[in-house]
Amino acid sequence: MSQENLRTLFQLVVRRYGLLNEQCCEQCCEQDISVQQSHILFEVTRQHNPSMRDVASALGVDITTFSRQVKSLINKGYLVKKPHPEDQRVQILQLTEKGIKLERDIDQYMNHNLEEILDQLNDQERQIVTHSIDLLNKAMRNVQ
Repeated sequence: MSQENLRTLFQLVVRRYGLLNEQCCEQCCEQDISVQQSHILFEVTRQHNPSMRDVASALGVDITTFSRQVKSLINKGYLVKKPHPEDQRVQILQLTEKGIKLERDIDQYMNHNLEEILDQLNDQERQIVTHSIDLLNKAMRNVQ
């Protein structure tokens, strides 16, 4: 596959997955949160009570932009920010009960849609695709 075709393939996959994320926020969350905010909730869940800097770094966003998104999530009742017990300068993020429920709803919605996509493949193709995505993800971590 040529470099141009490879880039096109990646662009289309990323764009289609991005549209799936947008549809989730519109249908699952009734546009109460943005795609970026849903990524914050996901990372807070994945990292389990991380610092603000940890989540901003994982998402690749500057702390100023990230802080505005966090403030909005706090105001909507999805997130709380607490000082780290050992270093008061570090802010730890936690989901509220409302945030946990929303994150579960998003997770179920996205997993359902991904299952619908993968159900179009036979078992061997599905294994190849999921294994390849895992390998690609690991390789991308080494580049960044």
